[in-house]
Amino acid sequence: MSRLSRTDRPYDIVLFGATGFAGTLTAEYLAAYAPEGLRWAVAGRGERKLEALRERLPGGEKVGVLRADVSEPATLRALAEQARVVATTVGPYVEYGEELVAACADTGADYADLTGEPEFVDLMYVRHDARARETGARLVHACGFDSVPHDLGAYFTVRQLPEDVPLTVDGYVTADAAFSGGTFASALNQFGRPGALRAAARDRRRHEPRLVGRRTSAPTGAPRYAPEAGA
Repeated sequence: MSRLSRTDRPYDIVLFGATGFAGTLTAEYLAAYAPEGLRWAVAGRGERKLEALRERLPGGEKVGVLRADVSEPATLRALAEQARVVATTVGPYVEYGEELVAACADTGADYADLTGEPEFVDLMYVRHDARARETGARLVHACGFDSVPHDLGAYFTVRQLPEDVPLTVDGYVTADAAFSGGTFASALNQFGRPGALRAAARDRRRHEPRLVGRRTSAPTGAPRYAPEAGA
């Protein structure tokens, strides 16, 4: 049976961390653009703040409110059990993210975050991928600026190039924006854990199946000036 048509849970999407900076932006977007009939809820540790957010949202009377706290794993499991998809903006993820990933993997809820922390992504693969495959949960990380424009750009480029030949793809992105507090905290966290980051990457390589029929590698070295991009 297609999991997309499943209706055995009260909410299609639960947004965890909805009252934070990125969470509020996401909630406002959902309220403005969600398809008719979408069953969704905002979640976090402060019910009063969640209620205030719901009151500000267009059509907020139809939005559910769920209390959940990363320090109380039982509340995260209860959240996951009520959702087809859980989207979370609560970071730094290496500190606050794993219990929710575990709850989604165990209950079969699909999971999406906007982490930019490689250590967290690698650790979650090693620790929770096998269980997610058993329950059918799909764990999708980096659903934000850190990954989506770059991945889609590389994918589009490769689709335009010949098949079955070696390819080298170099990408450039320009942005005009300030760091949010959460992004800044995540960056400091990762820069302060180089040993743990490398160890997590090595552990993932030991567990992840090898590609069949192709090889991929990422460039190494220090940042450089690219004359073709003027940057």
